[in-house]
Amino acid sequence: MLNRAAVILKYRGPAVRWINEADPYNEDPGISAESLMEERTIYLISEDDEHGGDRGQIWIKANFEALFEAELEGWYTDPTLWPEGRTLKLFHEWFEVEYHSVIVDTVGGELYDDEA
Repeated sequence: MLNRAAVILKYRGPAVRWINEADPYNEDPGISAESLMEERTIYLISEDDEHGGDRGQIWIKANFEALFEAELEGWYTDPTLWPEGRTLKLFHEWFEVEYHSVIVDTVGGELYDDEA
């Protein structure tokens, strides 16, 4: 078991609409909420911030801007296409936050950052 918890963002309707409408060259705005569930980023956080309780909410409040921008950049790297006024309220309108407190490493090998 790893001494981490996980945060996973689930896209809500406004985020799905933005993905489909933001790209001026997108001729087939057919991305669905279901297709977005197939491949999601998992953010590892301190196990002290787990369960979505007060500590998890505090972590989200402190880090929502970075999470929001990481998700937006995953779709469109041009920040002029991103929504303005990215508040915590807007973040919660766009994303449902899932917390997972048990992370099991089934490989048992060395963990490393492949982007370092």
